[in-house]
Amino acid sequence: MSSEGGAAESQVDGTIPTGPEPALQDVEANVEVKLADLQADPSNPLYSAQSFQELNLSPELLKGIYQMNFRKPSKIQEKALPLLLQNPPTNMIAQSQSGTGKTAAFSLNILSRIDLNNISPQALVLAPSRELARQILGVITHMGQFMAGLITMPAIPDPTKRNQKYEAHVLVGTPGTVMDMIRRRLIDPKPMKILVLDEADNMLDQQGLGEQCTRVKSMLPKQIQTVLFSATFPQRVIDYANKFAPNANVLTLAHEELTIEGIKQLYIDCEGDTDKYATLLKFYGLMSQASSIIFVRTRRTALELQQRMEAEGHKVAQLSGALEGPERDRIIDQFRNGEAKVLITTNVLARGIDIQSVTMVINYDIPLDARNQPDPETYLHRIGRTGRFGRVGVALSFVHDRASWQALNDIATYFKTDLHAVDIKDWDAVEEMVQKIIKSSRAGKSTKEMTEIITG
Repeated sequence: MSSEGGAAESQVDGTIPTGPEPALQDVEANVEVKLADLQADPSNPLYSAQSFQELNLSPELLKGIYQMNFRKPSKIQEKALPLLLQNPPTNMIAQSQSGTGKTAAFSLNILSRIDLNNISPQALVLAPSRELARQILGVITHMGQFMAGLITMPAIPDPTKRNQKYEAHVLVGTPGTVMDMIRRRLIDPKPMKILVLDEADNMLDQQGLGEQCTRVKSMLPKQIQTVLFSATFPQRVIDYANKFAPNANVLTLAHEELTIEGIKQLYIDCEGDTDKYATLLKFYGLMSQASSIIFVRTRRTALELQQRMEAEGHKVAQLSGALEGPERDRIIDQFRNGEAKVLITTNVLARGIDIQSVTMVINYDIPLDARNQPDPETYLHRIGRTGRFGRVGVALSFVHDRASWQALNDIATYFKTDLHAVDIKDWDAVEEMVQKIIKSSRAGKSTKEMTEIITG
């Protein structure tokens, strides 16, 4: 198996263990299924799979799944895979918590449907960022490693390959670049069988990305199987999603089931911007024990924090959309392999990025949308960078005035979840509490268990 894009583009993402790892730990949630065929019964066993063997996959693909340490389907995979794999192919709109195997689900569908004897683009995955596109490519490539002749390629900006034709079975890229490549006849859209939008709500909700996705879809065969995956589908996006993927099987969760059990959500009430920065510095020792991400609202804040922290002797990395593609690749690779432990970033990395070593996420700025209103979806995606696949994680939000406190409170109310206050004045107690949470194998399984961890 090969990737024409080279080693960097084919890098395996954090969902893929490089050595012995515990099996995927599923998240308890009720997945509501609405079938495109209104006469069908969603409770029929045909629409649920308790094991991968039930799905009639090729031996090569099964071997790849087990190599990735998937032992049995997660809740979302259990419901999604039989529907994705049925013939004739049917569109799907699917929602599930972060870190529950969405990428593996659509990757498996892609690899089940392509014809390896036909070296032409048969599946296209669109993602909102180059970092996520490279990661998805790694999952697909790794899952298909035993499929002889499989070719996967990234379709992301690369000045060194401006006129290269993309002759591969599977392409993963960003909407604007893919649209340009199809227009310039570097990608042949005619053989395409499957279109996947990952982080679909974000892709369809942003004016530029939404228009680009729609244009790309208009260039593809009309009967293409269209699959939309995301952890969130706000109401304002649902109508657009239904038009983009008509007559789809729909899998959804209630708001209160979207937050992740393994993530302990805390907040600190700071006395202003100066105190907020001083508090962040106090947490550096805890942040650098494994890997941590600091989320800020603007590129300027990201750069300023990096400069201030480095000036005080703290090693940090910074990534935002202001950087060129190759530099962004270098930084995310350093963070992924542990060379950098603390990463300051904007919402460019809020979605989809999966690095198992991330144990702490800090919301230095509470997420707000374009209208300056609290943004629950972005909050959920941010904190979902930790607590992957049932692992433990800490999400710490800073509030420093009435507006930021109200925004965080509105987000907690939306998800019907409790956020626990941290008293920074007793630093020894704070440090002990956070370390207990990080070391706990199943933090946050229930409110009672978490209380025992904190007070134990």
